[in-house]
Amino acid sequence: MPIAPMLAAHGARIPALGFGTSGLGYVRAEHVAAALKAGYRHIDTARKYGTEPAVGEGVRASGIPRSDIFVCTKVSHENLHADDFARSVDESLAALGLDYVDLLLVHWPEKNTPLAETMGALAKAKRQGLTRHVGVANFNITMLDAAIALCPEPLITLQAECHPYLDQSKVIAACRERGLVLTAYCPLARGRLKDDAVLSDIGRRFGKTPAQVALRWLMQQNMIAAIPRSSNAARIAENIDMFDFELADDDMRRIGALKRPNGRTANPVGRAPIWDT
Repeated sequence: MPIAPMLAAHGARIPALGFGTSGLGYVRAEHVAAALKAGYRHIDTARKYGTEPAVGEGVRASGIPRSDIFVCTKVSHENLHADDFARSVDESLAALGLDYVDLLLVHWPEKNTPLAETMGALAKAKRQGLTRHVGVANFNITMLDAAIALCPEPLITLQAECHPYLDQSKVIAACRERGLVLTAYCPLARGRLKDDAVLSDIGRRFGKTPAQVALRWLMQQNMIAAIPRSSNAARIAENIDMFDFELADDDMRRIGALKRPNGRTANPVGRAPIWDT
């Protein structure tokens, strides 16, 4: 059974491949348990996804020790004032049925809430033992620097959309320079990569699917953890089966050249920051 390697950031050790539950409102505990039994040790959820109860139930049903599982959840942009933030964390833990999460993220920035207040609430959750580590999602580099400066506890990750069709080289470099892991969501561009000719061509040499090649491309950039999502047991197992091959430098360059101006898939109007492109 393949097990993902670990990535290090500011004292944290993060499994480099996660099982994502975004957009899987119908996700069941059996999907989460299947992912854990297939070798995943990093489960990503959020208050906004509505999947926390299934994640918690799946963790318990898997038979895998809780201490071996890295669980991430997020506080939504509507709840970034300190009191709302604390309530959201309590609700997440109750829904998960867990005493703590391994990683707590601010899900999206919110311009009308003072960032210092939000970062203080994030740090407080860690100091209370409700989360082991903290980070942010969907921040641009300027926002990330402000968050780092204002948070009394070290941030370990920026979660951002990242896949071959989206040029995130500036963000990847920024995370590396600051000692953070970039956690890639939508690593398969919400299905847009599955028929890509370049990924298919490279995959044929290794007996791998375009998805496995795309995930491997992310993994070989050491500061990236990928969060693919699926409710299909065979696909769940397939996505993690990518540690027995290595892309050559030319493969990495060919895949990197796939970036395109319309590559981004998550760009909510009124909520998205000015992206670093």
